[in-house]
Amino acid sequence: MSDVAELTSALEYHVANTLGWLDLRPLQRASISPVRSGADCLLIAPTAGGKTEAASFPVLSRMVDEGWQGLSVVYVAPLKALLNNLLPRLEQYTAWLGRRVALWHGDIGDGPRRAILSEPPDILLTTPESLEAMLVSRRVDHRLLFRGLRVVIADEIHSFAAGDRGWHLVAVLERIQRIADHRFQRIGLSATLGNPDDVLAWYQGSNAAAGVAGEVVAAGDPPSAPDVTLDYVGSTENAAVVISALHAGEKRLVFCESRTQAEELAFELRAHGVTTFISHSSLSLDERRQSEKAFAEARDCVIVSTSTLELGIDIGDLDRMIQLDSPRSVGSFLQRMGRTGRRAGGSRNALFLATEHETFLRAAGLLQLWGTGFVEPVTPPPSPRHLAAQQFLALALQERRFARGTWRKWWSSSPVMDDGEEVLDYLIAQGFLAADGGWLFIGPAAEKAFGGRNFLELLSTFIADLELSVAHGRKEIGGVSPISLNAPVLRGEKPLLLAGRAWKVVAVDWQRHRVDVEPEIDRGKVRWSSEPMPESFQMVRARRDVLLGAAPPVSLTQRATKVLASVREGWSERVDRDGLVLVRGTNEVELWSMAGLKAHETLAAALPAGFEARSTNEAIRFSTQFDAAILRRSVLDSALPFIAADSVSGLKFSAALPADLARATLAERFVDRPHAAEVARTSIVNRRQRQGDQ
Repeated sequence: MSDVAELTSALEYHVANTLGWLDLRPLQRASISPVRSGADCLLIAPTAGGKTEAASFPVLSRMVDEGWQGLSVVYVAPLKALLNNLLPRLEQYTAWLGRRVALWHGDIGDGPRRAILSEPPDILLTTPESLEAMLVSRRVDHRLLFRGLRVVIADEIHSFAAGDRGWHLVAVLERIQRIADHRFQRIGLSATLGNPDDVLAWYQGSNAAAGVAGEVVAAGDPPSAPDVTLDYVGSTENAAVVISALHAGEKRLVFCESRTQAEELAFELRAHGVTTFISHSSLSLDERRQSEKAFAEARDCVIVSTSTLELGIDIGDLDRMIQLDSPRSVGSFLQRMGRTGRRAGGSRNALFLATEHETFLRAAGLLQLWGTGFVEPVTPPPSPRHLAAQQFLALALQERRFARGTWRKWWSSSPVMDDGEEVLDYLIAQGFLAADGGWLFIGPAAEKAFGGRNFLELLSTFIADLELSVAHGRKEIGGVSPISLNAPVLRGEKPLLLAGRAWKVVAVDWQRHRVDVEPEIDRGKVRWSSEPMPESFQMVRARRDVLLGAAPPVSLTQRATKVLASVREGWSERVDRDGLVLVRGTNEVELWSMAGLKAHETLAAALPAGFEARSTNEAIRFSTQFDAAILRRSVLDSALPFIAADSVSGLKFSAALPADLARATLAERFVDRPHAAEVARTSIVNRRQRQGDQ
């Protein structure tokens, strides 16, 4: 076996002679020893720092030098497009060593899947949902497939850890660990993390209890100072004018904060003669692939995207990143800006184009917070009880039955199952699991709630909104929400907007969820359902800092400078250096605490009975009898935001939880006691509502 600090000799030869690399990048060099030692690792480097190779090169070296056979490495990523993008690179690397890699996700057909099962590859690229599907499928011998597993690599791990897909992933890994012959190594990859040690400990799971070492490996020179500009354009139409006039001959990636905004901007850019492509989650797979491939090969063009292109999908050398309005976190901004400056001699850059005063202030606050060096910690959502219910049902499908007294062995000490006993009792009592002599198996209630299409709904941890498929002839374009199909659209009087083009509706089949269209010239409209997003305390407070005079460390255009002065003037009665502003009006009292929706809802929950409150990210509104002293007396230790009964439907698998436990789960995910307490103890400046401000 070669020195643990080096790659296996055949791989070193090809890195030098086939790739023509004179040396490895810093993270790639720094990761060799810890990865080859078998330690669980979290590998962190700036975007384009070579993280995939930092993990795969030493893992391939272990594979060759230690003689691994069969499926020994699983590589999971949050997006199918990212896996598709990685496949050619890993095919090249494995071929050098006489090894193979294969792809398995929802878009892969039965033929390639049968080939994988008959002759498993050395590395399998997949998603957590597909891993679960392999475990529960009657066509897959999961014990045979996963028994030789040695390593699991999780790409873009911050994306997993921030939501329920992360809890699902670590729970599925514990089930695979139980059937594998070896305790497998866990490697995570990320570019932006504020709390890497916490994320690594979460990802390690039972490995930490078993004594497997964990190491955060961060390397790479800090990127040079980027060129960031904030501008105000006032509308999507004006944004298209600015983008069409700037940086001719360059490749530009424009991020939008909604699918609707992306569609409108793409249409306007094409109207200005700009070669424009578009990518978002409601476009068909074929439409997205064509856009991303054409953009990667073109030069003088723009691709308009939602967050779908935020992660590490390769779309070629990019010259400019343009942000319409503002993302909701510093981490998201860093990911997006990191798409630029990858080419030798290039530099990172970002141009913000705000379309409203509100989104201008949000962008200014984000850039102010970014200038302080802050990056949000990634915290898995608490109380994943609904995932515990899903895991019990999935285990029953996987094993056909399991013994009630031994269920804990399947998940070791995973926090996913902290309330497992209570959840299990409910599943049995309600018929989701049937019991027979100490054995548990799928019951009639589970068949009714989740049994459609071979329990497909049980394998996904998120709820997808209902969309109708839109097609022109035999070509599927994408999907739209039913709210887009109002009477004028259905009558063909107003066009529908999709894939950056206008379409006239010619027929709707509500039973098949299909809309047939034909091309139209006039600009159309499209809408998808959305809900207000809670923002972090730090993001909202950064806006307050800007309103009180803090200057974002970026270039401001003349328009932006004027708008910033106007915004500060408009907010002058709602912010004060001496404390939080309480404005008394005729009909209500407004506390401009600017602490984020979660902190405000937590405060509202701690108020005595009879005091009603309505919250936004910036303010809490009370009835006129409110007195600030009530805040000082509020008891926050047990305060939980109110969750309406019908809100529980937004929690996947809530049907398999008691109603009160489902509401408690949502409430515990919406609580922010530390920042609610900070608001409660901060001094308050009292003001009267000015006449005319009603």
